[in-house]
Amino acid sequence: MKLPGPDHPITITANPKTIRITANGVVIAETAHALSLKEAGYPVVQYIPRVDVDMELLSRTGRTTHCPYKGDASYFTINAGGKTLDNSIWTYETPFPAMTQIAGHLAFYPSKVTIEEM
Repeated sequence: MKLPGPDHPITITANPKTIRITANGVVIAETAHALSLKEAGYPVVQYIPRVDVDMELLSRTGRTTHCPYKGDASYFTINAGGKTLDNSIWTYETPFPAMTQIAGHLAFYPSKVTIEEM
């Protein structure tokens, strides 16, 4: 486990805007409670509370990855609009202590879904 710091900063802030996520014309999530995670030089990622995601459209996959700063990530596939988008969502269900704010949230690959700030 590594801690965020000057060489690898990570900030998590509440996004004041409503975030809508769609796939194949189907709304997968909409929330006014997204968290914006900015990590080092990477693009900002919106983490969406699970309660604001249509979990019936998702199926858990066997894929897992590890981030030395956030912990172990699990993945979901989206089934919407007659199409399947494999491993298009990730989540840190038990993130490391410095990242506990993102527990219970899902993040979406912007190359697989449409993410709108409204």
